[in-house]
Amino acid sequence: MQVLGIDVGGSGIKGAPVDTKTGKLTAERVRIKTPRNAEPEPVAEVVAEIARSFNWNGPIGIGFPAPIKAGVAMMAANVSDKWVGTNADDLFTKTTGCDCTMINDADAAGLAEMKFGAGRGQPGTVIMFTLGTGIGTAIFHRGNLLPNTEFGHLDMLGRDAEHRVSDAVRQREELTWKKFAKRLNRYLVQMEKLFWPDLFIVGGGISKQSDKYLPLLEIRTPIIPAQLLNQAGIVGAALAARG
Repeated sequence: MQVLGIDVGGSGIKGAPVDTKTGKLTAERVRIKTPRNAEPEPVAEVVAEIARSFNWNGPIGIGFPAPIKAGVAMMAANVSDKWVGTNADDLFTKTTGCDCTMINDADAAGLAEMKFGAGRGQPGTVIMFTLGTGIGTAIFHRGNLLPNTEFGHLDMLGRDAEHRVSDAVRQREELTWKKFAKRLNRYLVQMEKLFWPDLFIVGGGISKQSDKYLPLLEIRTPIIPAQLLNQAGIVGAALAARG
């Protein structure tokens, strides 16, 4: 079955058709810059533009940077506050003319990695976190997802963790890999104390450079980079729409 997977991010919106049996993209992905302020209608129009670029008229799965309950965005961290309380399912379905299914973006990436990537066959408790504009988290126990976790908002020295450890912060503050690893280590130690996980998976664009900071960490839990890299959100969103 093919499903169009869309990954809505703070800086870009990406999409491609996905073969949900293999986890492979069946066409080259399309990326469009996220509209300024990331308000609902302009974002929906970009998603519709991506769908049109593939002449798409089937189901669409959309990974979105917010907790999603019954299709409704419950908060907004890296997008417009106008999303809060918006039935995103309905908005995207109306704008694209296709049946759309929403899922938290980190949950989408986690689903993809657990089925096709670094988490495949992993027992116990697995935590995936995505480092990008913010920090997304997805927690699995024996392969089952606990949806809508938001541990990017853990307190770190008086601020949300994602305001200290995200890849956007690393770039903005021009942190060395050593300094970035020190901050990341502090964050992961907190996660260990809360969950005692069996495996961490690090995703997002920064996972491509994992050799620069993972060896500098001093934590108990094994930690490995995501295998699907920037495709994980697209693939996981498609899986969510498949059901």
